[in-house]
Amino acid sequence: MIPVTLPVPVAAVVVVVGADGTVVGPDGPMRGALGRSGIRADKHEGDGATPAGRWPMRRLLYRPDRVASPLTGLPVATIAPDDGWCDDPADPRYNQPVPLPCTASHERLWRDDGLYDVVVVLGHNDDPVRPGEGSAIFLHVAGPDYSPTEGCVALALPDLLALVRVCGPGSAVWVLP
Repeated sequence: MIPVTLPVPVAAVVVVVGADGTVVGPDGPMRGALGRSGIRADKHEGDGATPAGRWPMRRLLYRPDRVASPLTGLPVATIAPDDGWCDDPADPRYNQPVPLPCTASHERLWRDDGLYDVVVVLGHNDDPVRPGEGSAIFLHVAGPDYSPTEGCVALALPDLLALVRVCGPGSAVWVLP
Protein backbone atom coordinates (compact mmCIF):
# COMPACT_ATOMS: atom_id res chain seq x y z
CA MET A 1 0.00 0.00 0.00
CA ILE A 2 1.37 3.40 -1.00
CA PRO A 3 0.49 6.23 1.46
CA VAL A 4 -1.25 9.26 -0.01
CA THR A 5 -1.87 12.51 1.88
CA LEU A 6 -4.56 15.05 0.99
CA PRO A 7 -5.13 18.21 3.03
CA VAL A 8 -8.89 18.79 3.34
CA PRO A 9 -10.97 20.45 6.06
CA VAL A 10 -12.43 17.73 8.27
CA ALA A 11 -13.83 17.03 11.71
CA ALA A 12 -14.12 14.18 14.17
CA VAL A 13 -17.37 12.64 12.95
CA VAL A 14 -19.37 9.93 14.70
CA VAL A 15 -21.48 7.83 12.34
CA VAL A 16 -24.34 5.95 14.05
CA VAL A 17 -25.46 2.59 12.67
CA GLY A 18 -28.82 1.12 13.67
CA ALA A 19 -29.99 -2.49 13.68
CA ASP A 20 -32.07 -1.89 10.52
CA GLY A 21 -28.92 -0.89 8.60
CA THR A 22 -29.65 2.84 8.65
CA VAL A 23 -26.41 4.81 8.85
CA VAL A 24 -26.71 8.34 10.18
CA GLY A 25 -23.90 10.75 9.33
CA PRO A 26 -23.57 14.53 9.35
CA ASP A 27 -25.79 14.86 6.26
CA GLY A 28 -28.57 12.63 7.63
CA PRO A 29 -29.62 9.00 7.22
CA MET A 30 -28.32 6.69 4.49
CA ARG A 31 -29.23 3.16 3.55
CA GLY A 32 -26.59 0.65 4.63
CA ALA A 33 -25.93 -3.06 4.75
CA LEU A 34 -24.84 -5.00 7.84
CA GLY A 35 -23.56 -8.49 8.58
CA ARG A 36 -25.74 -11.43 7.57
CA SER A 37 -26.16 -12.33 11.26
CA GLY A 38 -27.13 -8.82 12.37
CA ILE A 39 -25.38 -6.95 15.18
CA ARG A 40 -23.74 -8.78 18.10
CA ALA A 41 -21.91 -7.59 21.18
CA ASP A 42 -19.90 -10.84 21.32
CA LYS A 43 -18.34 -10.91 17.84
CA HIS A 44 -16.45 -14.07 16.82
CA GLU A 45 -14.50 -14.87 13.67
CA GLY A 46 -16.74 -16.18 10.91
CA ASP A 47 -20.09 -15.52 12.63
CA GLY A 48 -21.22 -13.02 9.97
CA ALA A 49 -22.19 -10.44 12.60
CA THR A 50 -21.41 -6.75 12.66
CA PRO A 51 -19.82 -6.03 16.05
CA ALA A 52 -21.68 -3.63 18.35
CA GLY A 53 -19.56 -0.79 19.70
CA ARG A 54 -17.80 2.40 18.78
CA TRP A 55 -14.99 1.75 16.31
CA PRO A 56 -12.47 4.43 15.31
CA MET A 57 -11.84 5.03 11.63
CA ARG A 58 -8.16 4.07 11.31
CA ARG A 59 -7.47 4.76 7.63
CA LEU A 60 -8.96 4.70 4.14
CA LEU A 61 -7.83 2.32 1.39
CA TYR A 62 -8.89 2.59 -2.25
CA ARG A 63 -8.40 0.99 -5.69
CA PRO A 64 -6.59 3.60 -7.81
CA ASP A 65 -7.55 1.83 -11.04
CA ARG A 66 -11.27 2.29 -10.25
CA VAL A 67 -11.69 5.47 -8.21
CA ALA A 68 -9.79 8.73 -7.79
CA SER A 69 -8.14 9.31 -4.45
CA PRO A 70 -11.04 10.12 -2.09
CA LEU A 71 -10.98 13.48 -0.37
CA THR A 72 -10.76 12.87 3.37
CA GLY A 73 -8.88 13.84 6.48
CA LEU A 74 -8.24 10.17 7.28
CA PRO A 75 -4.88 8.62 6.44
CA VAL A 76 -5.14 7.27 2.88
CA ALA A 77 -3.33 4.45 1.05
CA THR A 78 -3.87 2.65 -2.24
CA ILE A 79 -4.75 -1.03 -2.53
CA ALA A 80 -2.48 -3.15 -4.72
CA PRO A 81 -3.21 -6.55 -6.32
CA ASP A 82 -1.04 -8.29 -3.73
CA ASP A 83 -2.76 -6.81 -0.64
CA GLY A 84 -4.65 -9.09 1.72
CA TRP A 85 -5.99 -9.13 5.30
CA CYS A 86 -5.30 -12.09 7.61
CA ASP A 87 -8.43 -13.70 9.10
CA ASP A 88 -6.73 -16.78 10.58
CA PRO A 89 -6.94 -16.62 14.42
CA ALA A 90 -3.99 -19.01 14.70
CA ASP A 91 -1.66 -16.77 12.70
CA PRO A 92 0.41 -14.06 14.42
CA ARG A 93 -0.70 -11.61 11.67
CA TYR A 94 -4.40 -12.09 12.55
CA ASN A 95 -6.53 -9.00 11.81
CA GLN A 96 -3.67 -7.26 10.04
CA PRO A 97 -2.81 -6.49 6.43
CA VAL A 98 -0.66 -9.16 4.75
CA PRO A 99 1.14 -9.37 1.43
CA LEU A 100 -0.11 -12.04 -0.97
CA PRO A 101 0.50 -14.83 -1.53
CA CYS A 102 -0.15 -15.75 2.09
CA THR A 103 -0.35 -19.30 3.46
CA ALA A 104 -2.72 -18.30 6.30
CA SER A 105 -6.44 -17.78 5.70
CA HIS A 106 -6.99 -14.26 4.40
CA GLU A 107 -9.22 -11.89 2.45
CA ARG A 108 -8.02 -10.45 -0.83
CA LEU A 109 -8.43 -6.65 -0.80
CA TRP A 110 -8.15 -6.34 -4.61
CA ARG A 111 -11.65 -7.64 -5.42
CA ASP A 112 -13.44 -8.03 -8.74
CA ASP A 113 -16.88 -7.09 -7.35
CA GLY A 114 -16.06 -3.48 -6.39
CA LEU A 115 -17.00 -3.87 -2.71
CA TYR A 116 -13.49 -2.88 -1.63
CA ASP A 117 -12.95 -0.07 -4.14
CA VAL A 118 -13.11 2.24 -1.08
CA VAL A 119 -12.54 0.75 2.38
CA VAL A 120 -12.35 2.44 5.77
CA VAL A 121 -10.48 0.21 8.21
CA LEU A 122 -12.31 0.25 11.54
CA GLY A 123 -10.55 -0.18 14.86
CA HIS A 124 -12.36 -3.34 15.90
CA ASN A 125 -10.17 -5.91 17.69
CA ASP A 126 -6.92 -4.17 16.84
CA ASP A 127 -5.64 -2.65 20.09
CA PRO A 128 -4.85 -5.29 21.20
CA VAL A 129 -5.71 -8.00 18.71
CA ARG A 130 -7.50 -10.93 20.36
CA PRO A 131 -7.44 -14.11 18.24
CA GLY A 132 -10.90 -15.25 17.20
CA GLU A 133 -12.78 -12.06 18.14
CA GLY A 134 -13.25 -10.85 14.58
CA SER A 135 -11.11 -9.50 11.78
CA ALA A 136 -11.38 -7.28 8.71
CA ILE A 137 -14.24 -5.14 10.03
CA PHE A 138 -14.55 -2.37 7.47
CA LEU A 139 -16.83 0.39 6.24
CA HIS A 140 -16.94 -0.38 2.51
CA VAL A 141 -18.99 -0.18 -0.68
CA ALA A 142 -22.38 -1.91 -0.62
CA GLY A 143 -23.47 -4.32 -3.29
CA PRO A 144 -26.09 -3.03 -5.73
CA ASP A 145 -28.83 -4.88 -3.80
CA TYR A 146 -27.44 -4.01 -0.33
CA SER A 147 -26.91 -7.70 0.32
CA PRO A 148 -25.61 -8.58 3.80
CA THR A 149 -21.89 -8.36 4.50
CA GLU A 150 -19.67 -10.80 6.39
CA GLY A 151 -19.72 -8.41 9.38
CA CYS A 152 -18.87 -5.02 7.93
CA VAL A 153 -20.97 -1.90 7.41
CA ALA A 154 -21.50 -1.01 3.74
CA LEU A 155 -22.81 2.08 1.93
CA ALA A 156 -23.44 3.02 -1.68
CA LEU A 157 -20.22 4.41 -3.17
CA PRO A 158 -21.56 8.01 -3.50
CA ASP A 159 -22.70 7.97 0.16
CA LEU A 160 -19.39 6.51 1.33
CA LEU A 161 -17.38 9.13 -0.60
CA ALA A 162 -19.54 11.97 0.78
CA LEU A 163 -19.15 10.64 4.32
CA VAL A 164 -15.37 10.22 4.28
CA ARG A 165 -14.99 13.72 2.84
CA VAL A 166 -15.87 15.18 6.26
CA CYS A 167 -14.07 12.56 8.38
CA GLY A 168 -10.70 13.00 9.99
CA PRO A 169 -8.80 12.10 13.14
CA GLY A 170 -11.16 11.05 15.92
CA SER A 171 -13.94 9.94 13.55
CA ALA A 172 -15.72 6.72 14.46
CA VAL A 173 -18.51 4.34 13.53
CA TRP A 174 -20.87 3.61 16.42
CA VAL A 175 -22.82 0.38 15.85
CA LEU A 176 -25.79 0.26 18.21
CA PRO A 177 -26.77 -3.13 19.66
